[in-house]
Amino acid sequence: MQKIFKHIHPYEPFINNSTEKLIVGTLPPPRFTTGDLKEGDVNFCYGSRDGQLWPILNKIFDLNLQFETTQKAIDQRKLFLRERKIGICDIVASAERIKIDASDLGMKNIQLRDVLEYLEKYPKIHTLLFTGGNSKNGPEYFFRKHLKEKSVVLKSVSNDVPRIHEFEHPCTNKVIRTVSLTAPSGAANRAVGSLELYKTLKRQNPKFNTIDFRVLQYKHHF
Repeated sequence: MQKIFKHIHPYEPFINNSTEKLIVGTLPPPRFTTGDLKEGDVNFCYGSRDGQLWPILNKIFDLNLQFETTQKAIDQRKLFLRERKIGICDIVASAERIKIDASDLGMKNIQLRDVLEYLEKYPKIHTLLFTGGNSKNGPEYFFRKHLKEKSVVLKSVSNDVPRIHEFEHPCTNKVIRTVSLTAPSGAANRAVGSLELYKTLKRQNPKFNTIDFRVLQYKHHF
């Protein structure tokens, strides 16, 4: 009989009463659940040494972040989020895996967090920043499922990358915007490379890379 790995999100949502924008992803790699971190990991949301979210934000805001397994590295990220009124609330609370890896498609028996409840509790939030789109088991995909259970419709505002939608909160009636950013992971690099805009920018500057592309994209929304 195959052994099932219970992949539990190791971090509570990082939100306070001043939060205006919320980063929404799925789950960090399984080693963050078990505590077997690698050298260069940061023990915080999006802290994988292989992830690109913090390197992108570091570049945009010139943060001089430490990329190491220290309390200082954690504190730097928390300070930035508080100062910029940005929170983090990944939508997946837990999942089960047969193969222990970070693949979104590998998740089974998924339990979602009630993001709508957090939006009601923290009414200053006006924008959700998805770290990925509507592909199966991505953050937008799960959020659409979450909204459907509450009979809430996600309406398209822009179909350009990154896609933008809006919805009306069923309890507060507040209109909230969602932005489906290109995922800050190496796995999304192939998709980035196929975009016409990326190809155009690459032709203009051969040194232009997939991180640079995300920096341009994320800068508009952070």
